[in-house]
Amino acid sequence: MAQPNNGQMIDMARTTDKAALNEWYAVASLTDLDTSEDTLLLGQKITVGPGQSVTCDGAPLAVREKYGCLWTTLGTPNGEIFDIEEAAETTRRFVPCGWVKMRASGLRVVENFLDMAHFPFVHADILGSEPHTEVLHYTTEIRRDVDEVWATNCKFFQPQMTATRPEGEFAQLVYRVPAPFIVMLYRTVPDTDGMQDAIALFIQPMEEGLCRAQPVMYLTDQASTHTELLRFEQVIFLQDRIIVENQRPLLLPMEPRSEIPTRADGSSIAYRRWLKEKGLTYGTTLPETDVA
Repeated sequence: MAQPNNGQMIDMARTTDKAALNEWYAVASLTDLDTSEDTLLLGQKITVGPGQSVTCDGAPLAVREKYGCLWTTLGTPNGEIFDIEEAAETTRRFVPCGWVKMRASGLRVVENFLDMAHFPFVHADILGSEPHTEVLHYTTEIRRDVDEVWATNCKFFQPQMTATRPEGEFAQLVYRVPAPFIVMLYRTVPDTDGMQDAIALFIQPMEEGLCRAQPVMYLTDQASTHTELLRFEQVIFLQDRIIVENQRPLLLPMEPRSEIPTRADGSSIAYRRWLKEKGLTYGTTLPETDVA
């Protein structure tokens, strides 16, 4: 047992949560895998290397190489890694933004990504600004045919749409949660007849209250330098890290009325309902049930 700084006791042992075990996880960037390296996944020590992933006792794990990352699983996924259609478009720029470790539940990180209400306060003069603080009505749904959470018709005033477009305007946004520890944002690019940039956040839950995450972007921007694009995204992500690391409780609250939702929290409500339907408890305040 270990004790994070909020006093909440968290078991670091490997989870028995089948809903968490039976998922694919990005655990390393392919460009970083010249040699083997040790890491943690769901409390389990694993070693990853070029084209391989093994447990600490040498048992091989299934692997995939996709979206610039090595993916692995500790269980038996129901299907393959979700599809990002934009990744197949050769005209787009692929921008991996690097891994950032956070003392927080990976599920908290997903919820923060979905939350537009924090834009004017956490990302002031970048993704939001006062007095434009209202979250306009948007639509959320659990798409049963693909088993994903989507939030559509999202609009929010952003004073700096991209690194090279500083004038303020309402951004047209779509959010997608294809897996419990993965979240995506599609943002309509101005003056492109509806083309969207695709930004994904891959989260590696190392322990219940410790994760690391990497944003990867598939962009239409051909003018900005790689450094400019990377710096723009890293500034936003590091601002978010301060918030998620200071949320209490450390894990995602799942009990009824544990947090009071507002109209702006529609995507969070749908996400938590979806997690409950899956029976996922790892990284939440619900007790884990050992299902044989």
